[in-house]
Amino acid sequence: MAALLLVAAASGCTAGAPGAVTGSPGAHGLRDRLFPKLGNGGYDVSHYTLDLDYDPAAHRLKGIAEITARATQELSAFSLDLAGLKVDGATVEGQKAAVNRAGNELTLRPKRDLRKGETFRTVVRYSGTPARITNADTDQEGWLRSEDGKVSLAVGQPTGSMTWFPGNNHPSDKATYDIKVTVPEGQTAISNGELRNAPTVRAGRVTYDWRMREPMASYLAMLAVGKFKVMRATAPAELDADEENAVRTVPVYAAAEETMDGPSAQLRGEIPEMMEWCVLNFGPYPFSSVGSVVARDGDVGYALETQTKPVYGGMESFESAQLHELAHQWFGNSVSPKTWSDMWLNEGFAEYAEWMYTEDHGGESAQKRFEGEFARGANWAFPPSSPPDPSRISDAPVYKRGAMVLHRIRQAVGDEPFLGIVQGWAADHRHGSASTADFTAYVDDATDEDLSDIWKVWLHGDGKPATPAG
Repeated sequence: MAALLLVAAASGCTAGAPGAVTGSPGAHGLRDRLFPKLGNGGYDVSHYTLDLDYDPAAHRLKGIAEITARATQELSAFSLDLAGLKVDGATVEGQKAAVNRAGNELTLRPKRDLRKGETFRTVVRYSGTPARITNADTDQEGWLRSEDGKVSLAVGQPTGSMTWFPGNNHPSDKATYDIKVTVPEGQTAISNGELRNAPTVRAGRVTYDWRMREPMASYLAMLAVGKFKVMRATAPAELDADEENAVRTVPVYAAAEETMDGPSAQLRGEIPEMMEWCVLNFGPYPFSSVGSVVARDGDVGYALETQTKPVYGGMESFESAQLHELAHQWFGNSVSPKTWSDMWLNEGFAEYAEWMYTEDHGGESAQKRFEGEFARGANWAFPPSSPPDPSRISDAPVYKRGAMVLHRIRQAVGDEPFLGIVQGWAADHRHGSASTADFTAYVDDATDEDLSDIWKVWLHGDGKPATPAG
């Protein structure tokens, strides 16, 4: 009897108690084909509240993460993704939870098992030195700190957000965010969304309180700490029926690290004009603010579509990159990939947006660009829908051949129906996650044209067609 009672206590149940739950642990990892260990099963996150304190001189981070989630099964334990940082304690529903660490998996066992459908609150206190991650494709992500320690950037595609907060680190589980950051006075802390109120100063430290009110995949969360110059404006977010006047606008918060302020000012100032073109072509803007963060060369080394504030690593001229990352706010951020194999839905759309923008502004036509990319051997290394391993998710087929798939659809259905498909796709899957199969089904339903050869040859096919026409 004593042994039975101990087992019942360990599982969070009391033998014979009415309504007792006997749960099982949530899965470690979501078995994503390319990143099988990312994300976790058994729950769905709705909101993260992050309270962070960062000391740039010591390169030390302290954090409290409050995670609101719903159990999708009877749950005895569940995992969060967290890399490197020390866990100082955790609670579930206000009661201390048992903590176990194994690599990047943080497993919590609550005092009682959670019911399927139950909404529960988890609080994790953690601290340490946030880490830099080198991806399989050799790009750097996670917490990127300049050599002089004066600028820090936290970016997370595909894995790096786990270096600065615990979470369900997979794009299929999107949530809203409140991100409060305290840094030394004189520093600026920038994150996704909008400032909830004016920064507050206390005892030589300043706190910035950001809110991302629309759902966001964890890899799109960002944080920048340093001395930044900020440019503010407004941008059109929705046009009237005549497509001439904005019926809704959003604030622009475009920041640049001090040494990059002058070189990037003109292009940052073009965000409202680019936004008008995007809204005209893609439909209403899906978020409540827009902007950018420009950092010194070497701090990042690439551009990334972090939600509402894309990051540009030391780019003095980044017009095409800026249009690309703004297009991502619709394709990749609002409509996020269900799995990392669906990355072409992010990058193919953003790449094709560049072709369309260049065509509309007197440059090379999308058809000429299509023909040029057709001739490049690198675009035929693998189908855009099937990167062979994690090191290839940013290779040419995902971007260029993904864009070619879209151009072939445009050729098949015509310009106006094509824009209708693009806008309808963005509207129907707004703030959700979608797969390649979701996209092909949507397009097939939206047109009477037979597109099966496009899916078979251009999207999923291993070989190069004999001609650009097919």
